[in-house]
Amino acid sequence: MPDRLAHHRQRTLPDDERIAWLRLIRSANVGPGTFFSLLERFGTAARALDALPALARRGGRAGTIRIASAAAASRELEEAQRIGATLLAWGEPAYPPLLAHIHDPPPIIYVRGRQDLLAKKTIGVVGARN
Repeated sequence: MPDRLAHHRQRTLPDDERIAWLRLIRSANVGPGTFFSLLERFGTAARALDALPALARRGGRAGTIRIASAAAASRELEEAQRIGATLLAWGEPAYPPLLAHIHDPPPIIYVRGRQDLLAKKTIGVVGARN
């Protein structure tokens, strides 16, 4: 990750920014690479979300871009909590360090179970991304 994102490392996201990260990565045409480019450019996911419609128009998009709603993001977090899963964001202390250093790491992951094991060498089963 670019050094300009260093201020995102080893800190826990506030709840409002956690929702914004989830909204941004769940928005149309935003994968990990785009997510981190937007975060680098705008500083926060909330500011990136505010800028997305204008960026899409300048990029030639005729219609409106689908931006995930705060309500949908909140429901997703509630469902995760219901099943005992925790959302970890890239840069948070519990985010797996080896995963954090791959090319275009997932900005968020959900985990269940012992988070202390995430710092050890592991085998990952990876599902579909955006």
